[in-house]
Amino acid sequence: MAGNSKRAGAVRKTGSKKGAQVGTGGHSRKALQGKGPTPKAEDRTYHPAHQRKVAAEKRVAAGRRPGAPGGRGAGRGGGGVGRKGGATEVVAGRNAVLEALRAEMPVEGIYLASRLESDDRTQEILEIAHARSLPMFEASRLDLDRITDGAVHQGVAMKVPPYDYKDAEDLLDAAAEAGEPPLIVALDAVTDPRNLGAVLRSAGAFGAHGVLVPERRAAGVTASAWKVSAGAAARVPVARATNLARELAELKKSGCFVVGLDAGGDMPVGELAYATDPLVLVVGSEGKGLSRLVREACDAVVSIPMATTTESLNAAVAAGITLYEVAKQRSADN
Repeated sequence: MAGNSKRAGAVRKTGSKKGAQVGTGGHSRKALQGKGPTPKAEDRTYHPAHQRKVAAEKRVAAGRRPGAPGGRGAGRGGGGVGRKGGATEVVAGRNAVLEALRAEMPVEGIYLASRLESDDRTQEILEIAHARSLPMFEASRLDLDRITDGAVHQGVAMKVPPYDYKDAEDLLDAAAEAGEPPLIVALDAVTDPRNLGAVLRSAGAFGAHGVLVPERRAAGVTASAWKVSAGAAARVPVARATNLARELAELKKSGCFVVGLDAGGDMPVGELAYATDPLVLVVGSEGKGLSRLVREACDAVVSIPMATTTESLNAAVAAGITLYEVAKQRSADN
């Protein structure tokens, strides 16, 4: 029927042609397919997020934890020790790293600049690192600047792990294992880590079983303390007390006598009556001396006789003199 082609729904046949007809199903098919999902910001080379990602990957390659804050270096004037995030430290500079290695300081990793100019110090650093099988990493100068927070590193830096502090009971156990009456040095508000290092050195020299320090407002075992101790920090344990006066009271309950060292002492150190007994020697800070609560916890307070022209001794020097006197009396008793 001629009129059927005009019915609703009728299919109109056209001439047969090869290829697609003009329309969106033909020429614009590729345009309709799109370009796929939008890339993440960090994958777009022009985006700031991509630049941050690349910087983080460089820090990881250099051994830094992504997002870790930079340490407080010894300043831009010279190498030294800087605090890293948490309790981790960074030792910067050839001399500082070499001294730390000579002192047998524990090491997390040694970082050496690419194309480092070698000298006697770097040669010895490499020799010690190989002998101790220490992890070593190659880093760019830019990465070393970040690791040391801008300190003058001379192409060499070293990460130091946090110190493993003991409990006061561990110091008593060390004395028991040695079959000796306990001899413990407690530091009251001594804030200079170099003083702590010197006390550790004297403690190791005169047979002390450990050093006790407050957890707050006092020096801890940092890289500076470790170096000054000349290796004694590896042999003499250090314990931390949340409250020093309370810890001294507990040590007294364990059978120890507590003797304070202060310029206004009741007797000279040469007349110390408890030297051969279980003893805790408490050294106050230079200038302020013993705090009130710590002084009240002492069984006795002794002083070192000095010339009138000298106001006070350095805390570490005073500890060394008193430890020598204790060691002398213990030796005579044996």
